[in-house]
Amino acid sequence: MSRLTIRHVRAVLPDRILDDAVVVAEDGVLAEISTGPGPADAVDGRGAFLLPGLVDTHSDGLEKELQPRPSVLFEVGFGLASFEGRVRASGITTVFHATGFYSDNRKGRSIDGARARERAIRERMSSGQAQIDHRMLFRLDARDPDGLTALGQTLELYAGADIPPLVSYEDHTPGQGQFRDLDAYIRLYLSGREDHEAARAEVQELIARRDEQIGHRAVALAWLLERRDAVRMLAHDLVTRAEVDELAACGLGVAEFPTTLEAALAAREHGLLIVAGAPNVLRGGSHSGNVSAAELVAHGLVDGLSSDYMPFTMVGAAFRLASEGLADLPAAVRLVTDGAARVAGFTDRGRLEVGLRADLALATVDAGWPTVRGTWTANDTRELVAA
Repeated sequence: MSRLTIRHVRAVLPDRILDDAVVVAEDGVLAEISTGPGPADAVDGRGAFLLPGLVDTHSDGLEKELQPRPSVLFEVGFGLASFEGRVRASGITTVFHATGFYSDNRKGRSIDGARARERAIRERMSSGQAQIDHRMLFRLDARDPDGLTALGQTLELYAGADIPPLVSYEDHTPGQGQFRDLDAYIRLYLSGREDHEAARAEVQELIARRDEQIGHRAVALAWLLERRDAVRMLAHDLVTRAEVDELAACGLGVAEFPTTLEAALAAREHGLLIVAGAPNVLRGGSHSGNVSAAELVAHGLVDGLSSDYMPFTMVGAAFRLASEGLADLPAAVRLVTDGAARVAGFTDRGRLEVGLRADLALATVDAGWPTVRGTWTANDTRELVAA
């Protein structure tokens, strides 16, 4: 039997902080959570906070790791290994790579690129060398027929998975959703243009091209409805109550990044889980002018926070929410652990609780910000290897 003991920590339990705690993992499972001095050969946490390993349900970070500059593109296997280290150093032990099965030149996304990333992630997990639990969040563009075909083929590989595959229904056409404000879209994607009117005309042309495929939204929704028992459906950037009502009828389980308070309230009325962005919390608002994630937390309208595009924002957001009094620390940590695990459909992780996976993160607070001092996954605690 493999055994790992960590002593002298402030264990962040779902409802309280247990001071001077001793946490024991055996064969990758939490076996004991108690108080006292602990054995002398245990890892000494020196009074740091011990959290459950963080669960990130939406990460675009691998894309940025593969292409850190417009003219630089790394091989996907190398980029995945590099990004894995960055994620682990942020206390994240389970990450869902948000992978768009559609073409978008401005974001460097393509169906071939999505297939390559999915294949690399699957191979990394099957190799037995992965330092964290890599998962997929499949992004379905509501107006892309080719993407729908490719996604359907890829999902066949996930039949019999331990949790249903996560599929995010999205429509990033400017003028609605996240970019209802066309000027916000222009600032983000066409900021180098001196001629604002020319940029606006280019966006209008994009909208017109996208509108030629607007009828495919019904096809994509029908496709999801047929698979409502086989996939876990998330809806991205919801704006109105009517949108929430429509998608809830199609089997929506999660509202991901609602852009308005109205949409978040409607999602809660339907009993949906709600995901917001951790970067939004840290920046004090949305980069595209949408509702503040901290405001949604204050209204009790967030179940999970995701990193979106920067891994360390998750632990940073949890401690920021606690320091600003928007949530006590156990509640704030639940947003990046237990709540996020429930968003994904997990029941075996996200809490410091005997019998669950021994995914752990040790963190201190230094000069007002958290520092992750160590990360262990269930596999590590089977092998007694610490980060």
